[in-house]
Amino acid sequence: MHVRPWLVYLVIAFLGVLPVLIAMLAGVIANWAKCELNEGSVNPCVIAGRDVGRLLYMMFVGGWFTFMTMPAALFAALVYSIYLLVIR
Repeated sequence: MHVRPWLVYLVIAFLGVLPVLIAMLAGVIANWAKCELNEGSVNPCVIAGRDVGRLLYMMFVGGWFTFMTMPAALFAALVYSIYLLVIR
């Protein structure tokens, strides 16, 4: 099976920025629901009768994982580039 290199790089980049995308989604949801969202504490946020404040907080704070996923993605892209050079 032949995998297109640009697709592998796209997946690596997506995984590298995924925590930021999730944090942005939490911000969009909190803004839509007119809830306060910050990294300091969990704030109540009721959507459809359920308090999702803790979930939004965890999603938002999870954006800090980018400091681990981005270097890992860059390293994976470097390793994959070397792999492509070796097999060609």
